[in-house]
Amino acid sequence: MSSFLTFATGVAMTLGLLALAQRFRGFQAQKPQDYAKLEPRVDIRKHLSGPIRCEGVIYGPLGRVSSRFVADMEGRWDGNRGVLAEKFTYDSGTRQDREWRLTIGNDGRLVAEADDLVGKGSGQQEGAALHLRYTIRLPESAGGHALDVSDWMYLVDDKTIVNRSQFRKFGFKVAELVATMRRVEA
Repeated sequence: MSSFLTFATGVAMTLGLLALAQRFRGFQAQKPQDYAKLEPRVDIRKHLSGPIRCEGVIYGPLGRVSSRFVADMEGRWDGNRGVLAEKFTYDSGTRQDREWRLTIGNDGRLVAEADDLVGKGSGQQEGAALHLRYTIRLPESAGGHALDVSDWMYLVDDKTIVNRSQFRKFGFKVAELVATMRRVEA
């Protein structure tokens, strides 16, 4: 029995070390300051304004595509307060609407609210990147789980943002989203 406990302890320690390494070296270790010197500089009042077309995929916990989607978005701003209305259509035919209510401070810090968030989200725009953290409650049809989200948006050019988000439950990655967001000319 002691050899089994030694083996189990070794496995647990290895998994713990891998989790720590990923936390301090991987996706979760990014900071907005890492992108402070990159140009062009993101300003969500400009880059998430007007009509936007979004196309993306959602990967499940094993890294395989579990869903694809397109979304039409509309951003409206009044000073430092804005609304981003999203209308998603998934490859399954399911439709989903969300409305983000965003407030940006003069220092680039963000507060985000939406009806399916647990509490408020917070973030920071810096250089060519925007980072947002929040907890989202999935619809009952998807299990109703509350997932912690780390959402990164990287400005590619004046009209294109690449969005990468990781969704975690109890610290374990359960899904990832990759999407492009492009402003549509009127």
